[in-house]
Amino acid sequence: MKEKIHPKYYNCKVFHNGELVMTTGATVPELHVEVWSGSHPFFTGKQTFVDSAGRVEKFTRKFGGNYFAGKKK
Repeated sequence: MKEKIHPKYYNCKVFHNGELVMTTGATVPELHVEVWSGSHPFFTGKQTFVDSAGRVEKFTRKFGGNYFAGKKK
């Protein structure tokens, strides 16, 4: 391997809601995730709330709510 071309390798700690869920290798020392397999409804069988309303509101503000009005086929 060539020296000085590879990024620094960390034993990365992955956090979900402030709780350590796993440790893996990565180029950053910490990751904070919103969804992981231990909290995803597909794997747990339980329904949880994920804030997607904020994303819709951001889109509406950005495009004025009528972004698709002028699109006709």
